[in-house]
Amino acid sequence: MFYHLLKYVLLGPLLRLVFRPRIEGLENVPASGAAIVAGNHLSFADHFLMPAVLKRRITFLAKAEYFTGPGLKGRLTAFFFRSAGQIPVDRSGKEAGRAAIREGLGVLGRGELLGIYPEGTRSHDGRLYKGKVGVAVMALRAGVPVVPCAMIGTFEAQPPGRKVPRVRPVAIRFGEPLDFSRYAGMEQEKAVLRAVTDEIMYAILALSGQEYVDEYAAVVKAGRAAERGGRERRFPRAPLG
Repeated sequence: MFYHLLKYVLLGPLLRLVFRPRIEGLENVPASGAAIVAGNHLSFADHFLMPAVLKRRITFLAKAEYFTGPGLKGRLTAFFFRSAGQIPVDRSGKEAGRAAIREGLGVLGRGELLGIYPEGTRSHDGRLYKGKVGVAVMALRAGVPVVPCAMIGTFEAQPPGRKVPRVRPVAIRFGEPLDFSRYAGMEQEKAVLRAVTDEIMYAILALSGQEYVDEYAAVVKAGRAAERGGRERRFPRAPLG
């Protein structure tokens, strides 16, 4: 109920007004049945823009931090995400990854659309990063197609750290569904999972035109944070006054 209220009354019309999204390839999203929509992740707004333009309801695996924030703001954020049908995912370790896969397979088992960002986190610089293999595991176990999706312009509209998005048009492109039935029963093979994931990321890349980085975004982010911390220790700021 609240999902449709957000989409058609409260949030959807506002998003269309602010971003004026140009939608391409919407016919590639199956009209019924289970499927995964795998997209790049450039902005906080991505969580809401894609559901706003899709004809079907889609459930995203969202990071657990959105559901555990402190204070009134944290409770409101958690209520918002839960009411919109989003599922919290703990990203801190292998067991957490297994739990995310179980949740995703549950969505697909009900014949619904599952939204996932294979990069695992937002791009901090607008580039496309190496995908994690969880999307491949779910696609093979559930035997469902994967629809690649590219968000274009959302990084410029609302890059990380910017709370209020700029008013500017964006584009959302959906590619042709990818069929991985040739790998049925091979979801335990690491090489197969890597090949499937890379094929998905290449399809996203072809749609988005981003620069590709063959490293995990989280690893690159952590490395840059460590570098900044090292510089600050070597060159501490002089006290004021």
